[in-house]
Amino acid sequence: MSNQIKLIVISAPSGTGKTSVIKEILKRNQDKLIFSVSATTRKKRSNEIDGVDYYFLTEEEFKRKIENNEFIEWEQIYGDFYGTPKSEIDRAIKENKHILFELDVNGSLKLKKLYPEAHLIFIVPPGIEELENRLRKRNTETPESFQKRIERAKMELEMANYFDYEVKNYELDKAIEEVNRIIQKIINN
Repeated sequence: MSNQIKLIVISAPSGTGKTSVIKEILKRNQDKLIFSVSATTRKKRSNEIDGVDYYFLTEEEFKRKIENNEFIEWEQIYGDFYGTPKSEIDRAIKENKHILFELDVNGSLKLKKLYPEAHLIFIVPPGIEELENRLRKRNTETPESFQKRIERAKMELEMANYFDYEVKNYELDKAIEEVNRIIQKIINN
């Protein structure tokens, strides 16, 4: 892998605001960063675009890619498969841009094991109660999936100390500024 290309990972529990942070970071750094598109077997939502939001695959396609060792990391979450194609790093090298990954904590740590030079940023919610409120406001969860997300969030928060940077998202604009400062420091070193 090229030494000039930096691998930057952002992780956070569901409802922490990581997608909002990432969208703004990409907008501010479109000349320097590309977003790593993950693959998934979950159903495509109406507002999502294949190849932009995710690579939507059948379970058979996904399993074939696992067998062919085409993923940096992959995991089954809530019954669906999610993975990071190795080809995304090739795309970053080809475009001569740094690459920003949005991964769960397990995927982040797997990527760091393969690429020790990767930079891991963990976004922390103001508290578990606030996280619960944010997830409730989304109104996208069944009671069972809501409970699973909260339990997973607690596990993820316990793993924050394995990350290189920790940013508290008490206020979205301030969290974006802090993440952007960290990323500027990473890509300019």
